[in-house]
Order: sequence, then C-alpha cells, then structure tokens
Amino acid sequence: MNKKQIRVLIADDHSLMRQGLKQILELEDNIHIIAQACNGQEAIEETQKHNPDVILLDINMPQLNGIEALRRLKSMGVESKVIILTIHDDKEYLYETLNIGANGYVLKDADSDSLIKAINDVIEGKSYIQPSIANLLVSEIRSKENKSKDEIKIEALTKREYEVLTLIAEGLNNKEIASRLFISEKTVKNHVSNIFRKIDVSDRIQAAIFSFKNNIKKL
Repeated sequence: MNKKQIRVLIADDHSLMRQGLKQILELEDNIHIIAQACNGQEAIEETQKHNPDVILLDINMPQLNGIEALRRLKSMGVESKVIILTIHDDKEYLYETLNIGANGYVLKDADSDSLIKAINDVIEGKSYIQPSIANLLVSEIRSKENKSKDEIKIEALTKREYEVLTLIAEGLNNKEIASRLFISEKTVKNHVSNIFRKIDVSDRIQAAIFSFKNNIKKL
C-alpha cells in the first residue's frame, strides 16, 4: 500500500541548502517539496498559499527570523507541523521553539535518516528532537523544576512581606522593622508570621538563610 504523500515547505535563506534538502528528501517516495522560502516572511506567505503538511524552518533568516515566523504561524492557527532545522544546539533556542509550538528540532549536521524520521514522526502526531540534543531539554526541565519550589514561595509573598523578609535578613528585630517601615510592631509581627508560613520556615535564622539562598534583595 502506498504511503500517504507528505507535502513539505523548506524555509532557509541559503539556496544550496534548500536545493540539497529537496534532492535528498524527494528520494523518499512519500515526500514531495511543494514550495521553498528564503526568509521568514516568505515562509508565512508560501504556507498560506500551499498549506504544507510539514514546514522545515531555519532560525537565522533575513526580514523575519524563524522563531518569529513560527510565533506568527502559530498565532494564525496554521495546522502545518513545524520542524526547526538549524545550526543552533543551544538549549535556549530548543526550549523557546518547542515552547512556541514547534513539533521537531533537528540540527543541520544530522544525517538524512534523522530528518526523514523527524518528518514521518511529526506527521504521526509525535514530537521529534534529535537525540544528541534531547538531553538539553531534560536539563532545562530539571533546572526549572528545582528552582520552581522556592520561586513559588517567593511569588506568594506580598510586596510588604517581601520587604519585611529583606529586613529580617539584615538582622533587624520587629521593633526596628516597624520603625524602618513606619508601621506598628503588631503589623510587623503579623507579616513575619505570614512570611514564615509561606516560605515554610520556623524562625528568623531560617528565614534569613532562605533569603540569602534565593538572593532576595531590597525592592
């Protein structure tokens, strides 16, 4: 049984790259290059004209870069699957494009089998990240998980509680904090109690350590 034909748009500012990809991909019975674009704006226009199944999108392009083109395509509700095909193996690019809605991420030095697999995978509804850079995504997720616990605690503080915490870290007692902020000592005591509960500490020393660890500074 014949495979379903996959209609592909190649967006890259280098003509040799586009022609090389076209020759390689069209060796596959089920892949057909229906359009090409040399910049992000043209990629959007060609997508609107041809409605490709898959867009191979470079990041570094004139007029409109690949990241901004991806963002606009997604905001327009385009249903084409998007594979970022780039020289960049930085986790910032990887995470940003996947966060916007890219379905795959492949480096330009990958072998042709990897790109063909990426195209077939995204058509089947899967995501594809080149294995050699997949660990970058894992490390990014882990780092976000590790820092999110304290960040959530800090975000729970009101502006005044945050201010009081910075003064606790300076070693001020409730009376000194009240004088510094021109509020009553009773109000400070309430703030301190709320701070301890929100950042999950039981005394001023622990609160100060939490402050130092998270580099909490005066507003």
